[in-house]
Amino acid sequence: MPELHLTTCFYLWQAPCCGKLYVCRLCHDAEENHQMDRFKVREVQCCECQTVQQAQQTCQQCHVQFGEYYCDICHLFDKDKKQYHCQDCGICRIGPKEKYFHCVKCNLCLAQDLRGNHKCVENVSRQNCPVCMEDIHTSRIGAHVLPCGHLLHKTCFDDMVRTGAYRCPLCMHSVWNMEDHWDQIDKEIAQSPMPTEYQGATVKIICNDCQAHCTVPFHVLGMKCSGCGSYNTAQEGGLIQHLEQDIHIH
Repeated sequence: MPELHLTTCFYLWQAPCCGKLYVCRLCHDAEENHQMDRFKVREVQCCECQTVQQAQQTCQQCHVQFGEYYCDICHLFDKDKKQYHCQDCGICRIGPKEKYFHCVKCNLCLAQDLRGNHKCVENVSRQNCPVCMEDIHTSRIGAHVLPCGHLLHKTCFDDMVRTGAYRCPLCMHSVWNMEDHWDQIDKEIAQSPMPTEYQGATVKIICNDCQAHCTVPFHVLGMKCSGCGSYNTAQEGGLIQHLEQDIHIH
């Protein structure tokens, strides 16, 4: 799930690294040649009365509220979105809290419907998105959990779907249930027999979905895993059976 980021502008952070005033760490990092540690922020300036003060939810001078939500760990201010600070993630998340749980192994807050219903990959959120290579853990874009357990940004997943890609960029596992597509390939293969010289030819494959190694009939439209029925397979070596027949003929 996405990290919470501020949308209000009633205050300015005073960067502890350079002393300059910025509305958020992202604005600071875009302008400077170093990054700001928001957890070390101690002071803010009120945009209404320009009073510099200790980071807090309400201005001590003019009493304007910097944000309906304030985290004194992350020093984030925002409108009320049922936010909560996840101690294990180390950052604030958009809630409500009861709809999410922190998976210790994945080291990430996930939707409750994924509790006991996802494949854990240790510290998966600490890896960059394999599509755009940008950070996932602190991203403002929600994360999509693939059946293999890997993560990518929801927007990157949607882009993949639009291009027709169906494999995880990291492990090549199918990213959704492909049974209907495999059935369609079955029908196409049944209607498209191979030329005589290739009939009976077989090939060794490895299945990207179940990791099985098997020898199956060769067809240009796809090689079907004899273990799980997936066509998400990779060929290992060349054709084998028709070559052996050629040797016997000679």
